[in-house]
Amino acid sequence: MDDLHFIVTLLLSAVFIGCTNCYFVSIDAHAEECFFDKVQAGTKMSLMFEVAEGGFLDIDVKITGPDGREIYSGDRESNGKYTFSAHMEGAYKYCFSNKMSTMTPKIVMFSMDIGDKPVEKKDDMETDAHHNKLEDMINELSVSLTGVKHEQDYMEVRERIHRAINDNTNSRVVLWSFFEALVLVAMTLGQVYYLKRFFEVRRVV
Repeated sequence: MDDLHFIVTLLLSAVFIGCTNCYFVSIDAHAEECFFDKVQAGTKMSLMFEVAEGGFLDIDVKITGPDGREIYSGDRESNGKYTFSAHMEGAYKYCFSNKMSTMTPKIVMFSMDIGDKPVEKKDDMETDAHHNKLEDMINELSVSLTGVKHEQDYMEVRERIHRAINDNTNSRVVLWSFFEALVLVAMTLGQVYYLKRFFEVRRVV
């Protein structure tokens, strides 16, 4: 019964492993938006982001530790994913900067996945050895499921971007076709009028 209870507990915890939150944030020109997550040392963190709309679909990204140490920095990136382990306990800051833009706001989709807190070693080494393999398999399954969710979010954003581009292109094609039709009608009427004037018989009194 103890083993069954342990397995059920691990399966339930696998469903809730990590904290996955996806957000859309609008960043104005010359602006910067920062977010914070407080974790313990050794906790795995994974930042995934994608620029959904605005300008050339680029953004500056920076991740900073509680001690001010720069963990990651990227300039003019459209999308990306960066995974790291917290080197110390405290609040980790990740910022999206649109300061390079003069007038175009950007819409960024991002998620910060925070893994489980580091597990302290137990005194019962025999029980740990008995359950370590099963726990590792469930953790691996949880990581894989999180990766699948990330891919789905990424594909959803890409589909949204491509649909917006297609709609914009289609609107421009329709407007251009309408403009061409107007020009052709105007040229036709002009030619008819010119030919009519050319063959018009003028009487001199």
